[in-house]
Amino acid sequence: MASVNPFNLSDSEEEAERLPNEAADRERSPSDGAPGPPPGNPFCPPADAERPTLLLSGSRTSPSGEGISAAVPSAMVGSGETRVSVDVIAAQLLRDQYILTALEFHTELLEAGRELPRLRDYFSNPGNFERQSGTPPAKDQVVGPGGTLRGEHSVCILCLLLYRAGSISTLDSLDFARYSDDGNRESDERVAVLEFELRKAKETIQALRANLTQAAESEVPSQERKNFKSSPEIQEPIRPLEKRALNFLVNEYLLKNEYKLSSITFSDENDDQDFELWDDVGLNIPKPPGLLQLYRNCGTPLPSPRDTVDVSVGVDFGDLPGNCIAQDTPKKPDLSQQVEVVQELEYQIGLLNNEKQSLAEQIKKLQRKLSPAFQQALLSFCRMCSDSRLGAEVSRLADSEESVMLMLGRCLPHIVPNVLLAKREELIPLILCTACLHPEPKERDQLLHILFNLIKRPDDEQRQMILTGCVAFARHVGPTRVEAELLPQCWEQINHKYPERRLLVAESCGALAPYLPKEIRSSLVLSMLQQMLAEDKADLVREAVVKSLGIIMGYIDDPDKYSQGFELMLLSLGDPSERVVSAVHQVFIPAFAAWTTELGTLHTALIPSLMARIEKLLKQGEHSLDEHKLHVFLSALQSLIPPLFAVVLQNAPFTNRVKLHSDTPTIEVTRFPRPASPLQDVATIIGSREMLSALLLLYDHQLEHEGTTGWDSLLWVVNQLLPQLIEIVGRINVTSSTCVHEFSRFFWRFCRTFGKIFTNTKVKPQFQEILRLSEENVDASAGNGILTKATVPIYATGVLTCYNQEEDRKLLVGFLEDVMTTLSLSHAPLDSLKASFVELGLFSSIYLYHPLLSLFLSFLVLRGMSEALVDRRAAPALITLCSGPEFSVRISTIPAFGTIMETVTQKELLERVKMQLASFLEDPQYQDQHSLHMEIIRTFGRVGPNAEPRFRDEFVLPHLHKLALANNSQAAESKRIDIATQLFEAYSALSCCFISEEVMVNHFLPGLRCLHSDMEQLSPEHEVILSSMIKECEIKVENRGMADAQGSLSIASSLVGEDAKTKFLSKMGQLTTSGAMLANVFQRKK
Repeated sequence: MASVNPFNLSDSEEEAERLPNEAADRERSPSDGAPGPPPGNPFCPPADAERPTLLLSGSRTSPSGEGISAAVPSAMVGSGETRVSVDVIAAQLLRDQYILTALEFHTELLEAGRELPRLRDYFSNPGNFERQSGTPPAKDQVVGPGGTLRGEHSVCILCLLLYRAGSISTLDSLDFARYSDDGNRESDERVAVLEFELRKAKETIQALRANLTQAAESEVPSQERKNFKSSPEIQEPIRPLEKRALNFLVNEYLLKNEYKLSSITFSDENDDQDFELWDDVGLNIPKPPGLLQLYRNCGTPLPSPRDTVDVSVGVDFGDLPGNCIAQDTPKKPDLSQQVEVVQELEYQIGLLNNEKQSLAEQIKKLQRKLSPAFQQALLSFCRMCSDSRLGAEVSRLADSEESVMLMLGRCLPHIVPNVLLAKREELIPLILCTACLHPEPKERDQLLHILFNLIKRPDDEQRQMILTGCVAFARHVGPTRVEAELLPQCWEQINHKYPERRLLVAESCGALAPYLPKEIRSSLVLSMLQQMLAEDKADLVREAVVKSLGIIMGYIDDPDKYSQGFELMLLSLGDPSERVVSAVHQVFIPAFAAWTTELGTLHTALIPSLMARIEKLLKQGEHSLDEHKLHVFLSALQSLIPPLFAVVLQNAPFTNRVKLHSDTPTIEVTRFPRPASPLQDVATIIGSREMLSALLLLYDHQLEHEGTTGWDSLLWVVNQLLPQLIEIVGRINVTSSTCVHEFSRFFWRFCRTFGKIFTNTKVKPQFQEILRLSEENVDASAGNGILTKATVPIYATGVLTCYNQEEDRKLLVGFLEDVMTTLSLSHAPLDSLKASFVELGLFSSIYLYHPLLSLFLSFLVLRGMSEALVDRRAAPALITLCSGPEFSVRISTIPAFGTIMETVTQKELLERVKMQLASFLEDPQYQDQHSLHMEIIRTFGRVGPNAEPRFRDEFVLPHLHKLALANNSQAAESKRIDIATQLFEAYSALSCCFISEEVMVNHFLPGLRCLHSDMEQLSPEHEVILSSMIKECEIKVENRGMADAQGSLSIASSLVGEDAKTKFLSKMGQLTTSGAMLANVFQRKK
């Protein structure tokens, strides 16, 4: 059995070299009692020495009264050379107190690299050099007076101690002054000494307990153990060691599971055991797992600590009774020896416990004694507060994750109201994290209530933060808790007085849709959004509701909800707010169409339902069509074009031949109309632009070379949808400009989406079959038939203008010329042609390069139009034409602008016309454009008398003055005569108008004088007329000045004015009204 004794066990190499034939008995020689070595072997023990017994410290006695002394192993005797172990030498030196010799021996061994554990342990333990003043040293040459080592020796030993000290606690406990010659400082040093001795006592107790444990384990006889193993039904009695270990584990289990009272009672019943320290159990093994782990591992044998742990003890063989020096092989001690060892150990434990208690009492005496009441009263002056709520939270800090969550749940409701509104979004992560992990449902509900009421009127950014947090919360907790905890918060806010809060609810329903149970998504959430759409008065809220409904449609999977979704689409399309309607086209309709595509009802149910409603609307409103409802249905139909085309591509016969290649050409930017949102992008619906590009190549090839056989979806479009649409268009009155505009937009987007080949081969032939423009069909019935309906403008602007090639433009012009000819020959009204030009000006003014079309627009379109229609349709079309590439087209728009000046009184519109005409007159690129100046002067003379007076005075007359002045310096005589002729006609018409004195003096008279200068050179015969006009104007100015001075009007001036006018008119009557003959009047006479 292992033991701990620094005087008996050697770890040196010489121990293994003992001779096997060592003598078993040693001779004893008579002596007078003084120990001494026998001759020939100075290290042999005395002859009368007793068997070696356990030596633990000092000169203590065993319970039997026998002394315990140290014994030295006998020398090895053999027939040959006898070698003595260095460990035996070291033991002898230490026993005889040859301390310095042992120290020198220890140093030499260290230098030789052969450290001896006995010497190492001895010199590293300061307790070996502590002697009470009443205990004499063994050799007075080592220990000096007063119980201290002599100075020179103590310095050496202390230096060695510093070098070889085994632990920090040993070094810290040393007081170097105690080893000096200065004497003792008992009052300050006693505490340190007692603390050190207490630690050493605890270490010794642990070492002894380990020995006791091992000894106790061997108490059960081996034969009895064999009986227990052979008969499992016989229960082996519990050992003290096992009992203490189980007691410790039971107490630990009670504490961990909050059975505190039971733990206290259990500790009281086992007061001989320290439950705070595992080492008190006495096992020299690692602590086993807890009871719960042992229960879970029931049936799985745990590895025995003795199989896996290398046990080392601190007691040498020399400290135990009996001859522990191995002869040949160590013999196992019998049971009686073990019992003696156990008794001895128990006695030593008792001594150490007594010493421990005495040391504890001494330490306690050194501490100050204050009554608890006095201590409490003294600490009360620290001004700590634990009575308030916050003080209680501060005084009990959290020590686990759960306690942290509980603390946050208690504190956050008090923190939020005291945070600035502008910074409250900083609390969102804290609130959500606590709501996620808090164990109490009531507290979680309160925290989520705080989240939705965190900000009184959250702005857009703050709502985004809250929504982001809600989505993160939903991902973490799952659908069940989202339904139970988040949705009730939304329901509470659905009728909140602030629209920002209702907007948050509407957005939350959409953001949380992917994380809700499908039953709740298609029932409760859908009902909430439907209620808000019908009842909420805020446009922003309804817009958010429509977007959330679109998201719901993207995740819904109940086919029975189709009819409800269709009604929601119609309801939201009829909303008075443009924001809501825009959201319907951007989000709701694409999502709803995607769902119907999965159901297979896009072209079998959804589009036919809209077509049926359009037909019903036309039947009900033959005389008064509800244009708003028609716009609603047509706009929805237009938003369904991209998903319809996607269905055609995905169900085509070539889908199984699609292969993606790196060299697949990219899609042209202008291939498709610009989508209203990414959800209406055909590439997004298909999946990728690469896939769409590959499908388009096969689509065009199929249409051009292989036809549509077996292509059911496309055949439905060609054979059912297109004929029905063309039939509806033929029933629309051409005077309904809104209907014409809506259907033109629809057909334009339809043809651009389905492609040029489809338009040329499938759409145009069906329209041409209906229109039948040929010479044999020119009669009254044709003129009063389909050509007078909306088919003409819709075909012209919705189909023929889809593509911008030269052949497309020629086809458009030819069609309009044919329609114009047909209508003229059949004496039919030209309203359809008029509507065509209006739509062409709006959609594709680049086609109006033909002068015939431009003149038709200028003179025909504007007659009979309302000011609103002119402002909304005609004026933008004219301005667009002014930026076209054809110069003749620009000039042809001037009469139309003149018509607007003559018939419109709206100031904003007149300003736009004035700006456009001013650009003609002031832009340097038009300075030498003779035909443009002629057309402007002609238009001014025609519309000037009927134009708005301010427009005439501030714009027409000043620019006529500039043109007359510029004509004086015109080098080309022919151009000068043309301009003079038009100016003469313009001034003649404007002279009958009332003109203010300021304008008369600054512009009218100077313009006439410039014209008079031209007339003197070009036509002296008309000098009398211009002179009369100038004289009349001058007389008017003079008379107005005299009238202002006298306060009355001059009758004479009036008579003179009348006489001059009569003379002027009579003179003008002598002239011909023909433009050619009038020009001859101004020719220079030869």
